[in-house]
Amino acid sequence: MGDRKNLPPKFKIKKGDTVKVIAGDDKGKTGVVIKVLPREAKVIVEGVNKVKKAVKPTDENPKGGFIEIEKPIHISNVKKVEG
Repeated sequence: MGDRKNLPPKFKIKKGDTVKVIAGDDKGKTGVVIKVLPREAKVIVEGVNKVKKAVKPTDENPKGGFIEIEKPIHISNVKKVEG
């Protein structure tokens, strides 16, 4: 019953929480958690750690080009903000 070897660790940060980045290039920025990746111990925060990605032309995007997406940031680099 107490066997947690194959389960991901539990974190206090959940989807929808407001967090502040405390380390890295985006230090000081705040945003809302879009997704939590518990197995990797990372979170995706709205407006933080944005990168440009080249995409090939598709039916939805016939010209292709570049899109900006948010990449995951390690959960130890964010702090939950009340409010």
